[in-house]
Amino acid sequence: MRSRYSAYALRDADYLRATWHPTTRPPELHLDPDMRWQRLDILTTRAGGPFDDAGEVEFVARYRWATTGDRGRLHEVSRFVRSGGRWYYVDGDVGGAPDRG
Repeated sequence: MRSRYSAYALRDADYLRATWHPTTRPPELHLDPDMRWQRLDILTTRAGGPFDDAGEVEFVARYRWATTGDRGRLHEVSRFVRSGGRWYYVDGDVGGAPDRG
């Protein structure tokens, strides 16, 4: 999860696609150069340990738009699966409570 957040912050679309499960991977990934990712907070994890083949991560990622200075947040519960010894992002549910700072 943290490596994918870092890839978003660095706008590394190749890494994001490589860590996306082939069954849900988009054919192309366009990352907005004006979006500046600022912070990642992991809220909870479920499974995803060394003996698991699946897991979930609930997180809040905060960003700021370079052009306007407006702030935002992404609150998601992401699902991952392990295949061939590597973890892959499958999909996620976006939502959550309003931003409190």
